[in-house]
Amino acid sequence: MADYILLMHEDAPGGLDWDPYLSKLREAGVFQGGSAIGEGACFRKAGAAPEPTAHIGGFVRVTAVDLEAARRLLAGNPVFEAGGTVEIRELPSG
Repeated sequence: MADYILLMHEDAPGGLDWDPYLSKLREAGVFQGGSAIGEGACFRKAGAAPEPTAHIGGFVRVTAVDLEAARRLLAGNPVFEAGGTVEIRELPSG
C-alpha cells in the first residue's frame, strides 16, 4: 500500500458536505487525515519568493494499492462530485 494525497482545488461551488465522504473513507480503513488549508506565504533564503499556490483549498491523505485505486476513492468526494478538480499525488515512502 502507498500513501496518496488528494489536493482539493477551489473550483467547485461552496456548501460541500464532507461528513459522508470522510465517514466512507474511515469505514474502508484508508483515511489517514486531512484538512482545509488557510492562507500562507512562501519564503526563500535569498531572492524573492513566489506567491503561494492559491487554488488549493484542502487535502485528504489516503492509502491505496496504486494511483488507479486512489482515483477510485474519488467517488463521493464533494469537490469531485460537484465538478471541481482533485489532484492526486503519491507520497514518497521512507
